[in-house]
This record gives sequence, structure tokens and C-alpha cells, in this order.
Amino acid sequence: MDRDALADFLLRRREALTPDDVGLSAGPRRRTAGLRREEVAQLATMSTDYYTRLEQRRGPQPSAQILASLARALRLSEDERDYLYRLCGYSAPDRAHVTDYVRPGILRVLDRLHDTPAFVVSVLDEVLVQNDAARALLGDASALTGLERSGIYRWFAMPETERRRYPAADHARQSRALVASLRAAHGVMGARSRAGEIVRELSERSDEFTGLWENHEVSRRFEQHKTMVHPELGEIEVDCQALFTEDESQALIVLTAAPGSEAASKLEFLRVLGTQKV
Repeated sequence: MDRDALADFLLRRREALTPDDVGLSAGPRRRTAGLRREEVAQLATMSTDYYTRLEQRRGPQPSAQILASLARALRLSEDERDYLYRLCGYSAPDRAHVTDYVRPGILRVLDRLHDTPAFVVSVLDEVLVQNDAARALLGDASALTGLERSGIYRWFAMPETERRRYPAADHARQSRALVASLRAAHGVMGARSRAGEIVRELSERSDEFTGLWENHEVSRRFEQHKTMVHPELGEIEVDCQALFTEDESQALIVLTAAPGSEAASKLEFLRVLGTQKV
């Protein structure tokens, strides 16, 4: 790990960004060139102290997951991301299979969506980045690790908690859609990938998954209209729009409600309230 080069690189990339570049408000008294350290830490979902130590050449070797978060926060290109990994003693991620990197272009679109839930997911239904409205509606996904990052895995391995977000009448349809999506990802990524690991784990844990997997349904799509269940506000009907990346490895999901509807009022209430309890 090259601490000197890492510190310089982080500093220069931080100084090259403005709050508007990442969807933040500049505020009235900004004197720092570029972003502040605490703003980068906030975007990367890490503590300000941890990020500061990296810039001061005294931090520990970051994990690959932290580097992926930093690459998103600093809006790094793929070449810059690869350089960041190498500075920290890692091989550059395989561009054909990596799912954690989100291109700056799709992040810029997400940055401008403040008034409605929006998030970016991988082919394994891993939430890679989400806005505040999505956190308020769906919960904060940043603390999830391992296979639990995959919504497909959680749906079958942790049904008591994961399925509360959908009405019971929609559970069977959602199960089929998730397994068909995993089958499509498995076909691309192969049996020795994270998709294959999810299949093996769920085959041992869930009879429902095993039965659906044997049907060989293959499809990656999102319902255009769905009902979400918030733990305190109840059911919220939303329209779902998906913007796929060119290689279809990720999708930006935007949830909206008809203007003037009860659902729109609930989404606005959540947007204002944020992640506080109702």
C-alpha cells in the first residue's frame, strides 16, 4: 500500500469536485476548494475520522468494499478506480464481472433525483447507492455485507424481515421474478461467481427457491407498478422505471407516484422526514 500516493490522489480528486457535482448544497460559507472531507465521508458512508486518516497517510489498508465506496463518492472513472485499487495493494477488479462500480454518468442522474426514491442495483439486486428518499422508504442498505447485500438472497434466506416490504398477495410473484433474474445473472456470471454462491446457499436453505429454480425461468425485468409497504405509513403504490447501463449490469431504479395521490403525499412526507421515526 502506497500511503503517500493514496493521500495525494484522494486530496486531488476531492479538490476537483464541487458540491453540485455530487448533488450537495454548497452552503453560504464555503472556503474549501472542492469537497470537504466530511462530505466525501458522507458520500462513501464511512466516518470522517477514517477518511481523514487516509488523507493524512496514517490509515489502515482499506477493504475492497471501502475502495468501491470511495470510487463512487469521488466519481472516479474506471481507470482512476483501477489506480486506486492498485495504490492500496489490490489487483484491479475484473471489468467484465465487477458489480460494485457505478459509472459517474449514472451517479450524476441519481444526484439530481432529490424528490423521489431512487437507487442503483446490480444484477444480483444489490443496492450499490441510494438517495435519502430511498433510504426513508426501503431502509439503509449501506451496512449490509456478504451475501446479505443481495435482495434475492435476503428474500429467501430472511423472509421474516425482507418480505414485509411487499403485500402478502405479491409474494409469490416477487419470488418468481427474483429467481428468474438470478437465473439470467447466473447464465452470464457462471457457477463459480457470486451468483453461483447464492444459488448454492439458497438451494440448501429454501425449498421454495429450489422449486422455482428448477422451472428455469429466465428474465430480468422490473414491475412497472408495485405496492411497497412502509412499516409506519402502510401501503404505498408506486410506478417503477428502470434505466439500465449499456452492458445491463446495473440499473437505476426510480419510484414515483401519481401527482395528487395518497401515495404521492406519503412519499413527500418521507422525503421531508428522512430516516427519522414517524
